[in-house]
Amino acid sequence: MKQDTRSARTAEPFNGDAKERLEALYSAYNRRCYVHPDPLEFLYDFHDPLDVEVVGFIGSSLSYGNVKQILRSVSLVLTKMGPCPSAFLLTSPFNRIAETFTDFKHRFTTGQDLARLLWGMRLVIEKHGSLQKCFMSRLRRGDLTVISALSAFVENVFPDGCDFLIPAPGKGSACKRLNLFLRWMVRRDDVDPGGWDEVHPSKLLVPVDTHMHRIAMTLGLTKRRQADLRTAIEITEAFRKVSPSDPVRYDFVLTRFGIRKDLDRTALFCN
Repeated sequence: MKQDTRSARTAEPFNGDAKERLEALYSAYNRRCYVHPDPLEFLYDFHDPLDVEVVGFIGSSLSYGNVKQILRSVSLVLTKMGPCPSAFLLTSPFNRIAETFTDFKHRFTTGQDLARLLWGMRLVIEKHGSLQKCFMSRLRRGDLTVISALSAFVENVFPDGCDFLIPAPGKGSACKRLNLFLRWMVRRDDVDPGGWDEVHPSKLLVPVDTHMHRIAMTLGLTKRRQADLRTAIEITEAFRKVSPSDPVRYDFVLTRFGIRKDLDRTALFCN
């Protein structure tokens, strides 16, 4: 797939002190005490790299809808998988996985959908050794973004497709949940655990959801009304002007203001 790095229109996203303002927000809010409520918090309970990426993929895939419901659903899945999710995945036949989650329901995601997702992960891990190695097998050094590798990755996990659970970039989706997963796996700081060290953070795309889209429009990062792939690219390009090597650096802190009710959104726009 040809990578689209064009912006829909040129925005004037920041004034001269943009870097200072964003870094001040990063310093103040990029802390684990601000993670809850966020499915990212489940990753901190695991240390084996395979468990971390399995938990991360489950948590990000279910990250749609009410945040309380997301946390309940992810917690339920991980409880059923036991203390070593990757071991459950690699030792369970499909019928056992499907039976384990027969009654599971998270908005549009049924137990059968979840079983297919888990089984897809198992097949990828058996073939490549890990989700990271599968992703890296299609990421080229000259790729400006992760878009092409992400498309191939989705095809490996869900060959028959499952657009509402893990939509592919090729169909124009912003792929918020997949880009969120990559942020968790690739970036390493006080919040993001990292581990996928072969993927450079400069290739990541901002995970654009309702909160980030609204904030981006308010900040002048985009004028596009639809939160699709072109919008995600445009927002990422705007952040890349401020942080070329890590354009997703400010995603966590900015989206806190849409998730946590105890934070004052006016802090986003103070000079």
